[in-house]
Amino acid sequence: MSTIAKGGKAVYGAPLGILMLEAKFPRIPGDMGNATTWPFPVLYRVVKGASPEKVVLNGAAGLLQDFLDAAADLVAQGAEAITTNCGFLALFQKELAAHVRVPVATSSLMQVPWVQATLPPGKRVGVVSVSAQSLTPRHLEAAGVPLDTPIAGTEGGQEFFRVLILGEKQDMDVALAAKDILDAARGLVARYPDIGAIVLECTNMPPYAHAVQETLGIPVYDIYSLITWLHTGLRPRDFGPPADRATCLSLASATGI
Repeated sequence: MSTIAKGGKAVYGAPLGILMLEAKFPRIPGDMGNATTWPFPVLYRVVKGASPEKVVLNGAAGLLQDFLDAAADLVAQGAEAITTNCGFLALFQKELAAHVRVPVATSSLMQVPWVQATLPPGKRVGVVSVSAQSLTPRHLEAAGVPLDTPIAGTEGGQEFFRVLILGEKQDMDVALAAKDILDAARGLVARYPDIGAIVLECTNMPPYAHAVQETLGIPVYDIYSLITWLHTGLRPRDFGPPADRATCLSLASATGI
């Protein structure tokens, strides 16, 4: 057995890198920016100047190079895959993947085609976003989302949009935030009864996913479901040693594998 430890990274044991927007609102457990959310270690990098308002309301204009540089820095530290903490950064999916040349998952919206494939005929996926008005066809196309996908936002709510996007204060009434998200989800399903599953666009919404699922009674997916899937590929579960090599080769030969 070799006693040589392989080098080449600055940080070990945290293969997932997360690009963070620059914000000061509360990040409760379940929020992507709360490190206790993840059942595995992650690396964070705040992209200076990338405020939620700039990314969501202004289309992340002028921020591409900043995200490319930050992603490259995370990979240099040791990240083996990159994600972001805003679903609107789907706009940079292709550029980031080409630049860092490791797996990149910028947005929970990337799950929409996968979830659609699981639904029975006559059912489709709906999206709840922090801002439906700002989620343009460009964002949807970048994430592979059909342009006719039903979308609801929290712009008309009392708390969630005001705190996260407008930055009106640094504290947040979690109960009011939950109501904003539930109201958006309920309204969406009321308008589109054929919705069979929901994808939450915003990476701050996973703390409320359980309540949405219980309220609507349909599957709910978010950035947590996407990133735990991504991490599973980076670190597949070790189920212990398989049968000895000779047995494996014999079985493969017998079955034609």
